[in-house]
Amino acid sequence: MGETTKAEDRERELTEWAAKLGSEIKGYVADHDRDGTFVAEAFKTLRDAGYFALAVPEELGGRGATIRQVAMAQRELAHHCASTALATTMHHHIVLTTAWRFRRELPGAEAVLRRVVDDRVVLVSTGGADFTRPRGEAVRVEGGFKVSGTKIFASQSPAGNVLVTMFPYDDPDEGRIVLNMSVPIASEGVEVLDNWDAMGMRGTGSGDVKLTDVFVPDERIMARRPYGVVDPMLQTVVANALSPIVAVYLGVAESARDAAIAAITGTPKAEDAGMQRRVGLMDARLRAAGWALDGALAAIGDDPAPSVDNIVYAMAAKKAVTDAAIEACDLAMEIVGGAGFFKGHPVERAYRDVRGIKFHPLDPETALVHTGKYLLGLPVDDL
Repeated sequence: MGETTKAEDRERELTEWAAKLGSEIKGYVADHDRDGTFVAEAFKTLRDAGYFALAVPEELGGRGATIRQVAMAQRELAHHCASTALATTMHHHIVLTTAWRFRRELPGAEAVLRRVVDDRVVLVSTGGADFTRPRGEAVRVEGGFKVSGTKIFASQSPAGNVLVTMFPYDDPDEGRIVLNMSVPIASEGVEVLDNWDAMGMRGTGSGDVKLTDVFVPDERIMARRPYGVVDPMLQTVVANALSPIVAVYLGVAESARDAAIAAITGTPKAEDAGMQRRVGLMDARLRAAGWALDGALAAIGDDPAPSVDNIVYAMAAKKAVTDAAIEACDLAMEIVGGAGFFKGHPVERAYRDVRGIKFHPLDPETALVHTGKYLLGLPVDDL
């Protein structure tokens, strides 16, 4: 009981910290959404506060947040700025996976985590678009590899320091494999493109990063994986990454709910039974989605072993949150009425932002097929 209480207290402390930081960055949200520009002020605020060390183990100078604690902090941050919450989650999930590797004394993990604390580096992930079949190519050269390709959806790349990415390589002995690697963004041949102009999550800085004959020494190759396969390492990445990402979108929908309720409270609309039903349905959907996320986080645990089950748990929560969050934002728009259709209204912004959840792997239909195949005893590692 004591350990549970301590964990709950810690979660509350970290969530309150995220709320405080969120209140400091909230004033920049509308401008960045309107202009489609990166949330640079928010990143400076979070960097100065040491927020990027949220999931670094305490013995290395971080806050030691668990998967659940990261998810809940990011859910709260999304109430204040969806773009900041989503972009920073792409850093946090790499840190969570690196902390997982650190606990198993795997090479290179401690050095990365110490840099996050000491040098306040921001890690940029490209796994969402690459997953099992990454873009680009790697060519073997003396002392390492030369890699070329364009990585899309590289969130927070305008503020990033290290690209955590992957490239396919045709190994003469093993055949086609995937090389996981870290590439300093300041490396020769790396170009961060300013081409992010999307419907929602407009401040995430999720433009392309172009790599042209970038040399990656052997010591920066973190793993060699089978091509086109969800191997145990990728299972671990999904277990660490997906719940915090999903939590962000739940937070976005909760912000729309709160804005809609505030908009009609004390007005004649609040006396209308149809509006009352919409408010009740909106809240019920989000509560149930929150319980689904809680269940997945409990099933996955703080230190997940590689397993297909963890992917199934995470995808079930993603499906529940996807359906509920989109429906809730639709309902919020109906509740607010015409005012919510105007650019700059918080419900209009959430309505657009929340739709990004479908584009994180696995997409909803693929996830359902994956789960169905797994339950039917069919192969599921070839995604």
